[in-house]
Amino acid sequence: MLEKERARIHHALSILSPICAALEELGDVVVIKSLDHWPDLGSDIDLYTNAAAADVAAVMANHFGARVAGRSWGDRLANKWNFIMPGLPELVEVHAGRLGQTGEQTAITSSLLDHAGPAQFESHKFRVPAAEDRLIITTLQRMYRHFYLRICDVANTGRALASNAVEFRRLYSVAASAGLWDGLATYLVIVAGYIQSYGCEEVPLPPLVTSAARFGAEQVRFRRRFLRVPIFPQAAGLYISEWQRLLRNGELQNATRLSLLPALATSAALALKFTGSDKGVW
Repeated sequence: MLEKERARIHHALSILSPICAALEELGDVVVIKSLDHWPDLGSDIDLYTNAAAADVAAVMANHFGARVAGRSWGDRLANKWNFIMPGLPELVEVHAGRLGQTGEQTAITSSLLDHAGPAQFESHKFRVPAAEDRLIITTLQRMYRHFYLRICDVANTGRALASNAVEFRRLYSVAASAGLWDGLATYLVIVAGYIQSYGCEEVPLPPLVTSAARFGAEQVRFRRRFLRVPIFPQAAGLYISEWQRLLRNGELQNATRLSLLPALATSAALALKFTGSDKGVW
């Protein structure tokens, strides 16, 4: 099983490398999320680029024979594209110019590109986010989209914190400007609490983090294979804080995008109830 998985990862990297090279002709490209758990690789490959989505789609089709997978309502709001590559089982997911469930986050993207740096994976080099930006993206994924944590998220975040790789002042500056600081602080406190509850070494968190957390690991429940974050009122409150900050920043278009989230979530819940799947919505 290990040999088979290593072969899958090796094959995926060999295709990811020319994809990044081609997209770099259009703009900046950073591999996000997929390499955070190295030597594991996720079930798809995520990229962020500041290139225009239409140009990305053209390059993927013309250079690699890729076709666009069906896009959900959420994908369209987030300006996110999934490409089916010939000979590659994993989807290549490209975030073009926006991050967040409804594409509401543009303030953090310049920081992501400015601080990304090269890292070696097997014989390939890819640009990956700095530790602080990696935590912000993980928070968006776990606290503002899926509302659950995985064991690998706990382990990797705990390792990053224990290694003192995180510059908390910069982390606060970027996350607070985007309205994500409360969610990020909560995520870090959950991770620290979960690790400590199993008798591991204490995870060092400054008061800047602990004082901003809305709740901790005591609110998290293991259910259906994941560590579930309560949606009401906890996660909903994080969204309200994000929306309020976008308004204060004068980002009216982004605030409007985020205000569509309740309707999107309701549609996804109804689709799940009546069809057994929220595919095409969320």
